[in-house]
Amino acid sequence: MTVRKVAMLTAGGLAPCLSAAVGGLIERYTEIAPEVELIAYLGGYDGLLRGRSIEITPQVRASAGVLKDFGGSPIGNSRVKLTNVQDCVNRGLVAEGTDPLQAAAEQLTRDGVQVLHTIGGDDTNTTAADLAAYLHEHGYELTVVGLPKTIDNDVFPIKQSLGAWTAAEQGSLFAQNVIAEHSANPRSLIIHEVMGRHCGWLTAATAREYRSWVTAQQWVPGVGLSQAAWDVHAVFVPELAIDLAAEAQRLSAVMDEVGNVNVFLSEGAGLDAIVAELEASGAEVPRDPFGHVKLDKVNPGQWFGDQFSKMLGAEKTQVFKSGYCSRSAAANEEDLALIRACTDLAVDAALRGEGGVIGQDEDQGDVLRPIEFPRIRGGKPFDTDQPWFDELLASIGQQKGQKVQH
Repeated sequence: MTVRKVAMLTAGGLAPCLSAAVGGLIERYTEIAPEVELIAYLGGYDGLLRGRSIEITPQVRASAGVLKDFGGSPIGNSRVKLTNVQDCVNRGLVAEGTDPLQAAAEQLTRDGVQVLHTIGGDDTNTTAADLAAYLHEHGYELTVVGLPKTIDNDVFPIKQSLGAWTAAEQGSLFAQNVIAEHSANPRSLIIHEVMGRHCGWLTAATAREYRSWVTAQQWVPGVGLSQAAWDVHAVFVPELAIDLAAEAQRLSAVMDEVGNVNVFLSEGAGLDAIVAELEASGAEVPRDPFGHVKLDKVNPGQWFGDQFSKMLGAEKTQVFKSGYCSRSAAANEEDLALIRACTDLAVDAALRGEGGVIGQDEDQGDVLRPIEFPRIRGGKPFDTDQPWFDELLASIGQQKGQKVQH
């Protein structure tokens, strides 16, 4: 099949790769297949259902390299699941009684799209797979080539998701500023809440990046500027159980000796216990269209802050969330190299009609390839047995908790 028209969309939450990935796709098509018409759906699957798209003009093609210098998505995002019919109806995306998959398929058909590039997490890409399967069943062949975007780095079987390295680096920069707040009050407790619903990779990687910065600084203990006060004192991730009483005892000693405590917390750590507590009290647990608990409504950081504040005798407790800062950044050099490799391969695969999600396939020796859609799924846990994580916990005197089975 000769490819004449290609569409792209970004979906889900932001990550430090979307703008660079859009630019990379445009540059690669312009380089090796300039005759191919390019369009972008605005606002992800929302724009696809509404038929809102823009042409990638020659002027945009000539400036596509600029996109790598920015965070966010130049073509907009949304959280829409095409198989959640009622949610699509409630949003006014389709009429009552209309199948969103059918509506999306008809729009792609009207637009004459033969290749769809989706840049998003597991929900985005599995939704695209559902769409491609629907079209195939109805006699319309669409090649879908996805790119893995999630700062949680939690997609099976992909070794490294686009934007995750940058998010960890940005989380460290965020911490370098907010942890200075420990000096504003005696017995200060700071909770640095990091994104990560089911996977603690980002929290662990952020703590590692931050601690590397801490250990590289010069300190002046004589005036109270000490590594101990700025250091990481605890790292809590969803994959490991948290013994609140034992940790409170350990951290109380830190508070008494150092005068403050700094905790790096995955937003999903201890979530089961928090949800169980809410449900037991009769409170409704808010969820999004994908069935995920709305973490901003549940507020795990505040819950942990309340628990530890009493146990440690903190005079002031502050919860800082780095997620929106981290996920909205422009990609760093390490991510840009991975993004470029992925977008180049994505275009090459699309032109030869090979669908899948481009990533380093952990089941095939980390080879970068189009991974089959049925093998893509979210919820990959952080491997807490990695040596660097053991070294991190040991360096701050924290015992590793028991593994949690979700």
